[in-house]
Amino acid sequence: MTDRFQDTRWSIVLSAARGGTESRAALEWLCTHYWYPLYTYVRRKGHDVEKARDLTQSFFTSLLEQNALKRIDPELGKFRAFLLASMNHFLAHEREHDAALKRRAHDAAFRVDLNELEQRYRVEPGVEQDPEALYESRWARTVLDRALRRLRDEHDTADKGEQFRRLSGYLTGEEPDYERTAEQLGMTAGTLRVAVHRLRRRLGALLREEVAQTVADPADVDDELRSLLQAAGRR
Repeated sequence: MTDRFQDTRWSIVLSAARGGTESRAALEWLCTHYWYPLYTYVRRKGHDVEKARDLTQSFFTSLLEQNALKRIDPELGKFRAFLLASMNHFLAHEREHDAALKRRAHDAAFRVDLNELEQRYRVEPGVEQDPEALYESRWARTVLDRALRRLRDEHDTADKGEQFRRLSGYLTGEEPDYERTAEQLGMTAGTLRVAVHRLRRRLGALLREEVAQTVADPADVDDELRSLLQAAGRR
């Protein structure tokens, strides 16, 4: 699957009533990349590992059924909000899903490594963080991590991977010791300042691209980006 669509992925999904394979591909991309925030939500709601795995797998598989695509509410303009509302509805009708739960949970057509998700979950903050707050913060971290991976890959492709690794710790606003770091990298302090500025600016652009894939209206990007940055700061 390509990593870009002419329109944003969520806007494609919201037009899924027209049918076609592209809308399913867009939704599958979104589901694949946003498993973890919802898995943490289900776990924090009190479900054990096995039940959380089955519920999360079953939920995402159900979203990829064509009839489910046609039932998506366009009023839920952000994929983040849609996903949480849909999961709450799914959990409220959990007993109705029991008959199909195991079948869907083992559906080979759409799977991710849930063992890896559980390993990540075990190092999450304590139970004082409620399920929705944890969902929001892990959604934000997922978006940020995707942008950082893309930025790292760009630098690796340009044979600047070592420079990126040395400077990536300064992407959130902390100022490096320019003289010392520049000497270590074989650069002047002025050149290093420019490199840090460009790195931060490029990360901002990649973040906007990632956020844009999860909103229906481009006018919502700035608001969603602000919410994301606030949530990312929570522990």
